[in-house]
Amino acid sequence: METAATQTQLGFAHFIAQADGLAHVLLVVLLAMSVVTWTLIVSKSLANWRMKKHAQAFLARFWDAPGLAAVADYLQSHGVNDPFSHLTHHGLKAAEQYRNKTGQRLIESGSEDEFLTRALRRAINQDTARLEYGHTMLASIASSAPFVGLFGTVWGIYHALVNIGMSGSGSLDQVAGPVGEALIMTALGLAVAIPAVLAYNFFNRARRQMLTEVDGFAHDLFAFMSTGVRNNTRIHSDEVRVYAAPSARSA
Repeated sequence: METAATQTQLGFAHFIAQADGLAHVLLVVLLAMSVVTWTLIVSKSLANWRMKKHAQAFLARFWDAPGLAAVADYLQSHGVNDPFSHLTHHGLKAAEQYRNKTGQRLIESGSEDEFLTRALRRAINQDTARLEYGHTMLASIASSAPFVGLFGTVWGIYHALVNIGMSGSGSLDQVAGPVGEALIMTALGLAVAIPAVLAYNFFNRARRQMLTEVDGFAHDLFAFMSTGVRNNTRIHSDEVRVYAAPSARSA
């Protein structure tokens, strides 16, 4: 009867009650990792959904536009909300700056095509950094959480064996319970790491797909602006037009 009563007391609540300060610290660390992971999952999922929605709307407007002037008007009225509109914004801004260059600044050096290429490359680099937000944190949690849980398990088993040795009883029922409780930490570490791994792989794949599409769009945009295939809108055109950048990027 005493053994049965002891077994019924074992469990997560009993483990928490018997855990020392280090075990509590490890539990708090795992809890913080889990909160960060799910916060990133929810926030990045919503951000990616909004970004794709805005990107589809912008690309539809871009390919249906009669010229880059109409695209500039669309950006000024709707703002920059996705990598494609961000890339176009930098291209149009570079064209405006090149037309108004003074030749006295280093950034204005080079031909028109080189000037535009640098602007588009900067935009792609900025979008790459923006799309990779949170990936380092997810990768760190995915790789470290199992070891945090394993460390808690080793620490718990050590204390369980010390207590069993002090009690003088080494029967299986006396050993299995405390050791099984200590394994809870390993399970918690895996429960934190698995969502982080899946989220990292999912968002990393979405990032690669988006950047591949942006890279292809950048080549098309460069051709339109440098060779003037759309209404002869080469960036050194004498047309008087001022492109005003959107006030702020909303996404």
